[in-house]
Amino acid sequence: MNDARTDLLQRQFDLTWGLLEYHLDRLVPEEVLWEPSPLCWTMHRSGDGWVPDWADSEPDPIPVPTIGWVTWHIGWWWGVTLDHLSGRVPRDREAVAWPGPDGVVEWLSALRGEWAAVLPTVSLDAPAPFPWPEGSGMTVADTAAWVNAELMKNAAELGQLRLLRAASSAKP
Repeated sequence: MNDARTDLLQRQFDLTWGLLEYHLDRLVPEEVLWEPSPLCWTMHRSGDGWVPDWADSEPDPIPVPTIGWVTWHIGWWWGVTLDHLSGRVPRDREAVAWPGPDGVVEWLSALRGEWAAVLPTVSLDAPAPFPWPEGSGMTVADTAAWVNAELMKNAAELGQLRLLRAASSAKP
C-alpha cells in the first residue's frame, strides 16, 4: 500500500519526530512535572499509576500543561489513533497508562515504532475511523497528516516548556 503519498507522510513524520526527539533526548525527569504557572494541568500519582488533570469542557482560562501532561496527551491521542488504524477497540482516556517521568521517552518511542509499522500497511484512501465523525469524508491520509500536525504542535509545546523552565532558573 506504499505510494508517493505514504512516502511524503513518512518524510513529514520523520521531520516532526526529529523536532520532538531533540527535546526528548535532553529531557530530565525533574522537568516533566515542573509547573510553569499556578494554573496548570499536570499528572498526579494515584495508586499504582498516574492520572491527568482533565475537564470535559474546556476551562477559561485554559490551564498551562506540564511536560508530563503534554506527553500523556500525545500518548492518548496517538494510542487511540493506532487502535483505530490497527482494528483494535479504541481505549478510553482513563485507560491510557502514562509511565511517569522516568519512562516517558521510551513510551513515546514505542508509539513511534508502532506508527512506523502501521503507516505503510494502511490504505490512505480508506474512510478515516478517527478523529473525525463517521461520514465526514475524511480518509486515512487525512488522519496521517493530522498525526503529523498534532505531533508538531505537541513538540513545540514541550520545547517551549523546557525553554521556560531553563529561563526561569537562569541567573541574569
